[in-house]
Amino acid sequence: MVIEDLKEYAKINKVPIMQDEGIEFLTDFIKKNKIQSVLEIGTAIGYSSIMMAINNTNLKITTIEKDENRYIEAIKNIKEFKLEKSINVILGDALEVNIKDKFDLIFIDAAKGQNTKFFLKFSNNLNNSSYIITDNINFHGFTKHPEQIRSKNLRQLVRKINEYINFLNENKDYDTVFLDIGDGLAISHKK
Repeated sequence: MVIEDLKEYAKINKVPIMQDEGIEFLTDFIKKNKIQSVLEIGTAIGYSSIMMAINNTNLKITTIEKDENRYIEAIKNIKEFKLEKSINVILGDALEVNIKDKFDLIFIDAAKGQNTKFFLKFSNNLNNSSYIITDNINFHGFTKHPEQIRSKNLRQLVRKINEYINFLNENKDYDTVFLDIGDGLAISHKK
């Protein structure tokens, strides 16, 4: 199996995975900042965990997925890439999973409406002077152009993402920068 197979599977099965420039930024960020441990909220089929592990061979990743079918697919894919020693996948709802370990980076890429809850819950699992990166901050451009939204559910979701952006901007314990890379990234640095 190669990465292109994973991307093709995601496309065919409508599994959202990181855009190329987003994952490229993330893997470079891990290298530049000498990140050794990552907690990922939202495994999906394991694409971003696999990309992080391939590009950073000493990296240890713990990733949480609540959808059982995606969890099974992620385990299969991680085994295909022989990354079982680098990536630990937990099946469960991230808001109900308790983790004691500390991490250099927390990567939030799960239910967008829950971003603030994920941030608050797992920020205690950060090492000092570490990072929380959140994907899909632009949400296909809708956070900047909500007037283009036609559905009530989507409008509510985008409102929650914008509330999360405000939460990050007002959070005194973190310095956050927003980047228009991929579908938008927030990089929050713990002071």
